[in-house]
Amino acid sequence: MRLPRFAARVSAFLFLFGLFLRVAAAAEPLAELWRERVKSVVAVEFYVELETERRPNITGGLVLDREGTIALGGNAIPNFLPPSQLKDFRVYRPGHPSTDYGQAEYLGYDAVTGWHYIRVDSAFRANLRPITDFVVAGAAAPVVADEVWGVGMRGKDEDFEPTFLSSRVAVLLTLPQRSAIALGRVAAPQLPVFDRTGAFAGVGLAGYGESYFQYSRTERGSPLLLVSGDEARVFRLAPEVLPYLGRVPANVYGRPAAWLGIMGVQAVPPDVAKFLNLQEQSALVVSEVLEGGAAEAAGMKERDIVVAVDGKPLPRLKPPQVAPSWLEREVALRKPGDVLALTVLRGTERIELRPRLQDEPRTLREADRQYFDRLGLTVREFVFVDVVSNRIKLAERTGVIVHYVKPNSPSAAAGLRAEDWIREIDGVEVKTFAEAAAKLIKLENDQARTEFVLLVSRSGETSVLRVKLR
Repeated sequence: MRLPRFAARVSAFLFLFGLFLRVAAAAEPLAELWRERVKSVVAVEFYVELETERRPNITGGLVLDREGTIALGGNAIPNFLPPSQLKDFRVYRPGHPSTDYGQAEYLGYDAVTGWHYIRVDSAFRANLRPITDFVVAGAAAPVVADEVWGVGMRGKDEDFEPTFLSSRVAVLLTLPQRSAIALGRVAAPQLPVFDRTGAFAGVGLAGYGESYFQYSRTERGSPLLLVSGDEARVFRLAPEVLPYLGRVPANVYGRPAAWLGIMGVQAVPPDVAKFLNLQEQSALVVSEVLEGGAAEAAGMKERDIVVAVDGKPLPRLKPPQVAPSWLEREVALRKPGDVLALTVLRGTERIELRPRLQDEPRTLREADRQYFDRLGLTVREFVFVDVVSNRIKLAERTGVIVHYVKPNSPSAAAGLRAEDWIREIDGVEVKTFAEAAAKLIKLENDQARTEFVLLVSRSGETSVLRVKLR
């Protein structure tokens, strides 16, 4: 009776010993894989030049090609910032002295990938490797329980030292692109994830509830144990990334950019979808059709329910709330002038629409703007998003929008706020940004002026503000 138990113990021992040998044998190759793959990541430092300060920013970057093109995550740079305010891009190699860096230029933003792009100078490219060097043809995407590993990164004061992170895939989701959530942190945002063989498996994502914690081991707060919230458990799978690596913007504004002209798009709730017999797919209800847009021209109405694109039902997405992002991406993948065939439900009627996509109206990033230090404000051009937010017709757009109010300035003391709509200056209507800027320049330079008056609209209410310069 003891023999089976003894055999079982021997079998278990042999299994564990074999596992130990495999792990030991893999240790050195993994170290070699790590040394090479770290060359596909960089740290990027840049400055945002605001009216009264110059703010430093640091983020991770993914090397895309041998021309020095580097992709930054979409959250690294707010999309309302004009490119003219992005200054002094510097690229660092992880683990190398922070005095050793390359200069880079900003290339622009792409709506499909959600990335910002920069290009580092040629002298710095020799020691970098594009992530495509680690793509293995035919490699399967990770599945649940697969082991994956990736790259994290410390701060500038630690020379951006790279950190090895490893975990297993816990669940696969479509968000609306196929993504994986690991059991633990597996990569810094925008840095790569690899499978056990070192094949490129995905790119780390930010924004999934990660936080920065500071633990103290003493009452007075030092020494500290730092746990970085810049390391994520979520990563976008490589098949969702690789087809779009070449989408480097043609200009800093990401033009041309396709535009459908709808707002307030929401996923149809499951109970409503069941009532409409749409259980096996997603559906989207349109809350607002924008004036002058492609959707309006094609005859789309508010409360239309989009059920198909180009004749194909919308995929069934989980959770359903990601479906609006799926449609946004479908539009972004096209160009102005392309026809986007949409099937909508309007009541009980099924209608086919063929909107011809337009070039996106001028955005906040592109809006002209100017700062007036003595007056204490920055004004910007009135753009399409302001038409929407102020609930007016296109023909009614005049004046300028307050972009920034300097604290303790004459404008601040008068009660002016960011996003106020300036319609008149000293009792005279200003129809364009150029007219408003010309009047404000005169006020800025006229040292004899003691005050001026603004007519502003705020949340649908109009008021007169007296700005005292002395």
